[in-house]
Amino acid sequence: MRVAIGETFGMAPGSIATGQLVAGLKRLGFDRVFDTDFSADLTIMEEGSELIERVTTGGVLPIITSCSPGWIKFIETFYPSLLPHLSTCKLPQQIFGALAKTYYAEKEGLDPANVYSMSIMPCTAKKFEAQRPEMDSSGHQDVDVVLTTRELGRMFKQAGIDFSHIAEEKYDDPLGISTGAAVIFGATGGVMEAALRTAYELITGETLTSVEFVNVRGLEGVKEATVKVGDLDVKVAVAHGLGNARQLMDALQKGEADYHFIEIMCCPGGCIGGGGQPIPTNLEIRGQRIAGIYNADARMELRKSHENPAVQQLYQEFLGKPLGHKFHELLHTHYTPRDRYKVKNTAD
Repeated sequence: MRVAIGETFGMAPGSIATGQLVAGLKRLGFDRVFDTDFSADLTIMEEGSELIERVTTGGVLPIITSCSPGWIKFIETFYPSLLPHLSTCKLPQQIFGALAKTYYAEKEGLDPANVYSMSIMPCTAKKFEAQRPEMDSSGHQDVDVVLTTRELGRMFKQAGIDFSHIAEEKYDDPLGISTGAAVIFGATGGVMEAALRTAYELITGETLTSVEFVNVRGLEGVKEATVKVGDLDVKVAVAHGLGNARQLMDALQKGEADYHFIEIMCCPGGCIGGGGQPIPTNLEIRGQRIAGIYNADARMELRKSHENPAVQQLYQEFLGKPLGHKFHELLHTHYTPRDRYKVKNTAD
């Protein structure tokens, strides 16, 4: 959203407006403004560890990332037999909501019942995700309400907030600290690249000389790559748009998908092309937003999720270790097969 919200005020697509966004939200009355990229980094820690565990213990492969709620509903409905391939890690929005009403509330001495968590998302499906009945591991609905980028833009205008006349502000600590790996989640291939940055170093113990995995970038419908990680050739695939997702899932059902890791994004281009983003959204605009995301990543001091000091502190103070009991209890979930042909009988 940081590379799209500026379009509401006439800025070019891909313009980075993070500081103005934070300042605008403070002026709307929010007590704290945090960054969902923090929980994106946490997602990578868990999914990277989950990938390593499945590879080394003979678990279900390929593992499929689960960062797109529209995609989750799609696989539940049309490919329920493949649900065991999904990562069980919650999506970043829901991880953040659960932490806001547990870890953060505990640190600040707040009653979780009095914490009202609002997400600003590029995605209309996030509204459905927040209301899923299993998303209450904090003891409350983890995310209370979701607004889209367009909806927030209208609120800013109604409040008389203009990005061209507002001083930039920074996210609040500790849940406002993030890395470049989290920033690129919004582009197709971004989750995969972020996971590879962390998985490579966790597996090999070596420091990457370059963090850029360009083979998984771009707007091609389905991308494939083989990444050398120590002695292991990690085979990955990336798809965006549900037509391309079907292509990969059909291959997986037929036993023709020889991958370790698959990333699926429901929307063309990834979250940058989400249904809640400023309109129009076309191929050129998607490309500009993606360029903005990688530009933001390149500017970051930290570009690998496992280097996020706030995430490290969270594990030490609250969660324990990756894939630990507390994380599973609070921040992992399950998915449910859905009947695509269910019809309500309204006859007398």
